[in-house]
Amino acid sequence: MVGTIIGTAGGWAPLAALRARLLAEINATVHGQDLHLERYDRPAGDPGLFGPASVVWRVHGHPAGMLVGGFAALLLQSLHPLAMAAVDAHSDFRVDPTGRLHRTARFVTTTTLGSTAAAEAAIAAVRRIHPRIRGTAADGRAYRADDPELLTWVHTAEVLCFLAGHQAFAATALSAAECDGYLAEASLVAERLGATAIPRSRSEATAYLARIRPELTVTPAALEVLRLLRGFGRSRRERAAVRLLTNASIGLLPGWARDELGVRRPRLVRSGWDRPLARTGGRVMVWACGPSQIRAAAHARATARPEGAPRGAVPPAAAPAAPAAPAAPAVVPPADRPAAGGSVVG
Repeated sequence: MVGTIIGTAGGWAPLAALRARLLAEINATVHGQDLHLERYDRPAGDPGLFGPASVVWRVHGHPAGMLVGGFAALLLQSLHPLAMAAVDAHSDFRVDPTGRLHRTARFVTTTTLGSTAAAEAAIAAVRRIHPRIRGTAADGRAYRADDPELLTWVHTAEVLCFLAGHQAFAATALSAAECDGYLAEASLVAERLGATAIPRSRSEATAYLARIRPELTVTPAALEVLRLLRGFGRSRRERAAVRLLTNASIGLLPGWARDELGVRRPRLVRSGWDRPLARTGGRVMVWACGPSQIRAAAHARATARPEGAPRGAVPPAAAPAAPAAPAAPAVVPPADRPAAGGSVVG
C-alpha cells in the first residue's frame, strides 16, 4: 500500500473518469489530500532508512497486502488490554477514524519511503507524544505508551500482519530468508521508537507470540474496534470496500485471536470467498491508482547521484537486490495450521 495509492488517470474517457474518481476516493481515505512529496524527493542519493533494494520496500508496496494486513494488525493489537486501554482513553478513533488512518498511513509511508531526515522526524514526533499517554486500565494496571514491552507488541503484531498480507496477496511470495530479512529490517523503526527484545526472524516471532499469548484477551474496547472497522466508511461504496477488506483480514488472524473476538467465519468462506474478493479489489486499486508518485519520487531520490559525487558513482541504494529464492509460507500460516513449536499461529 505504501506509496502505491497515487497515480494519474488516463485512457478511454469513461474509464478515465471512473479511474480518476476511484483514485480521488482512495487518496482521500488513506492519505488525505496532501501527499507531501517534499518528504520523498530529496536529497539526491539518500536511501532513507531502507532503500529500494530492501524487503521492506517490497512488502510495504503491495496495496491489498498492506490494507488487509493493516486491518488485521488493528484487530490483533487490540487484544493486548494495556495497549487497547491507551488507545481507548487517548485516541480519537471513534470521532475521527479517517484522520487516525491518515496519520498511521503517513507514518508508515514516511518511515518506509521518506528521506532519512523525514523518517527520523516522524519517529521523533511519535516519541515526543508517547510520554504524555499514560493511565490506568480497567483491571487496575498502569500503562504508558512509551513502555518498551508495549511498543514491541504493537510493532510485532503490525509487521507480522503486513507480512502475512503480502504472502497471501502478492503474486510472488517471499522466500524464508526474505521473510526473516523483512522482520530484521523492519525492527529498525521499532528500535528507534524505544521497543526492546524485538523479534527479528520468524522463529523469534513464533516464540514471542507463544510467550505473550497468556496476556492477550478481548475487552469491550477491542470489540468496539471490530464493530468500527465493519461499519467504517463515508459512502456506501467505501463501506462495502472496507467490509470486504475487514473480512479478508480476519483470515490472516491466528485462530485464537478470532476466538477471542468472537468471529465465527468458516475456513471455506475465508479462503474461497473473502480472500479472492480482496485479491480482485486489490487489482482494481492498482488499476485505479496507476504509477505511484510517492514511490517514484523516493526511488529517484535514492538512486540519484549525490550532489558533489563523482560522475559514474552509483548510490548504494541503486545496487540490485539478490535473486529471489523459492517462496516460503506466510509468517502467520493459513488458518489453524500448527506453526513451529506446535502452537497455532494462524
